Amino acid sequence: MEPIFTPEQLAEIKAYHLPLYIRGAVSPFIYLGVLALILGVLVRPFYRWSESWAAWLSQRLAFLRTAPVSRAFVKAMDRLWGEPGWGAAIFFALLVNLFIDLVHVPATIYFDYVLEHRYGMSAYTPLRFALDELKGITLQGFATLALVLGLYGLARRVKRWWLVLGIPSALLLLVSSALDPYRNQVYYEQTPLEQGHVRERITALMAQANIPFQDVRVEKTSVASKRIQAYFAGQGPTRTIVLNDVILQELAPEELLAAVAHEAGHVHEAKWPGRIASSVALVALLFVIDRLLRLSATRGWFGTTRTADIRTLPLLWLLSFSVFFLSSPLSAAFSREREREADRYALQLTQDPDAFRRMLVKAARVNKMDPDPPRWVVLKGHSHPPISERLAAIPPTPEKRAPAGGSPFLTEPSH
Repeated sequence: MEPIFTPEQLAEIKAYHLPLYIRGAVSPFIYLGVLALILGVLVRPFYRWSESWAAWLSQRLAFLRTAPVSRAFVKAMDRLWGEPGWGAAIFFALLVNLFIDLVHVPATIYFDYVLEHRYGMSAYTPLRFALDELKGITLQGFATLALVLGLYGLARRVKRWWLVLGIPSALLLLVSSALDPYRNQVYYEQTPLEQGHVRERITALMAQANIPFQDVRVEKTSVASKRIQAYFAGQGPTRTIVLNDVILQELAPEELLAAVAHEAGHVHEAKWPGRIASSVALVALLFVIDRLLRLSATRGWFGTTRTADIRTLPLLWLLSFSVFFLSSPLSAAFSREREREADRYALQLTQDPDAFRRMLVKAARVNKMDPDPPRWVVLKGHSHPPISERLAAIPPTPEKRAPAGGSPFLTEPSH
């Protein structure tokens, strides 16, 4: 089998990935340092500023408490929070998030824009890059507000709030994948794959795999990235096969079917045990947060005066980071095994190891995958096995022997 990369290409791949590996090793410590700075120095001034801004805004917008429509909203917020002061809590949460985002702006610009352009992996214009980053910050801000008002609001008023919030959240987590087809549309335009040979072959392959689906859609990611991508989004009536426009340009039909077959392998995974485990873990995490909030109030950390004081929010970020950082190697190991199983499923479904091999090689070349990343990088959190390992696991294409007295056939894929 020919090498995935020429020596020159491999040198470029290694040069491209080296800064990313350094980032992966250093960024957890930077994040911990930022949280330590906030917890040790900035909580009190941030909270004072938030109280001042909330008081100033409350004076300027006092009419909202009596206006016909807005007064109902203000009254509902006061009731949810249990007392006045939710404005300061919102300002504090947004200020903490904004500070963390600003600290990471230089790294975001370098790694997500400069480095990607330097190695020909990005099609972003500066304006679109800025707009997409702004979308991400805005969505994160809304998520933070929902956390502040939901978690802290309930914790201030309900003794076993972690059950009241945890059980519905866990149930929502079980079915949240049904919304997957709509999430990426915040960033990229999607259109149905046009009728023709490719759609017909995908439909036939899914019928063979006994996988019902709603549609095959093309995601126009080429405006931002030159990587190829395919995935299944949603479940049941919302299941959608999504192919980005780059993969349609780069792969031949047989290779495209191999990629879709791999993603189909994930559909047949036993997802419910993992979803149930995640839901139980979420409730357990909320219980730990409850204990932490009560301990903070008892000890008076960061100037807190009661349970569910918003000044403990950076402490929750620290707890969440620790949980996800420590669990990442284990979850990544399970993910890599699922990817191996999806590869085996695709090979069995298509009976075309040669097309599957070509698909992986092209994906490695277009996406500039490091064929042999450092072992610590893989163990730390790689969701996929290295491409060299996946290629080595593909069985050789069997040769077809010619009838006696005839000329030998050329080796070709078995179907």
